[in-house]
Amino acid sequence: MLARFFIDRPIFAAVISILIALAGGIAATRLSVSQFPPVTPPTMQVDCNYPGASAEVVSKTIASPLEQRVNGAERMMYMSSQCTNDGSYTLTVTFEPGTDLNLAQVDVQNRVNLAIPELPEVVRSTGVTVRKRSPELLLTFALMSETGQHDQVYLSNYAVLHLRETLSRIPGISDVTIFGQRDYSLRVWVKPGQLEAKQLAVLDVVAAIKAQNAEVALGGVNPEPRQFTITSLGRLDTVEQFEDIIVKTGPDGQLVHLRDVARVELAAKSSDITNRFDRRQTVGLAIFLTPDANAITTSAELKETMAKLGEDFPPGLEYEIGYDTTPYIESSIFKVFEALRDSILLV
Repeated sequence: MLARFFIDRPIFAAVISILIALAGGIAATRLSVSQFPPVTPPTMQVDCNYPGASAEVVSKTIASPLEQRVNGAERMMYMSSQCTNDGSYTLTVTFEPGTDLNLAQVDVQNRVNLAIPELPEVVRSTGVTVRKRSPELLLTFALMSETGQHDQVYLSNYAVLHLRETLSRIPGISDVTIFGQRDYSLRVWVKPGQLEAKQLAVLDVVAAIKAQNAEVALGGVNPEPRQFTITSLGRLDTVEQFEDIIVKTGPDGQLVHLRDVARVELAAKSSDITNRFDRRQTVGLAIFLTPDANAITTSAELKETMAKLGEDFPPGLEYEIGYDTTPYIESSIFKVFEALRDSILLV
């Protein structure tokens, strides 16, 4: 009977259909992006480094005190850690879906602060970082030299100084990791024969470097109203300045400089990792998302920012996108729209 009512009144049925279509079109613009609540557990990452330590030493001196303190954080599901032979330590804390990561970060940071006094002095001086980080890798940029004139040390430091901080400020980015990072460092290679001849030990060289490579506040002279601040050389910057460090003074005023018992060079802090892309030396920038970020929007802003930064690259420097997850996401969204279109046409 109801169907017959609309069959006998086609104009009325058409008006009702148009109103339903308009209501559906308006509602489609106000639908939520995701139908279901977040199902991926949010994560927090704790990083630190113990230079020169093995994985076993890192496990005993860093992993044990940190994990004892962090264990039991509010709404924590589980945690996993990684100790490597280059002295690096990474702790990943996984929380229940829906956890407020801002509150979780505060909780984890407070627990880490309780463990810091138990860590080695070197680790405390270099610092322990706590940050929100999703395990999902968004994309990678490969920074390379077009002509081969720039080595990996140059590429790494250019990425650290000119790229990483800018990319990290983009909303939705939790971390920018540099693959093949080689920081500039003053390296001192002692000569055992010369040390023995001068009756010195390695600890004497280390103590001399620490004592003479430091910032010193010397105060000022002359009281008010005119006071002059005394400044000193402070931390050393060049190879020649390090070579002039006095390691030992003889009874008759003889001086033993660092260059007499060691070789000083400006080189990479660590050469354990070599990164290549298309058979060329390169440095990779891996971009990680925050758990609540929009991959499509963030990726588009990343590519736009990188294109602007590329305009200021020195001659011979270029970049390529080595890995990108957004084409798969865009293709999936496009297939959903195709299914909706076909459904509407069939109806």
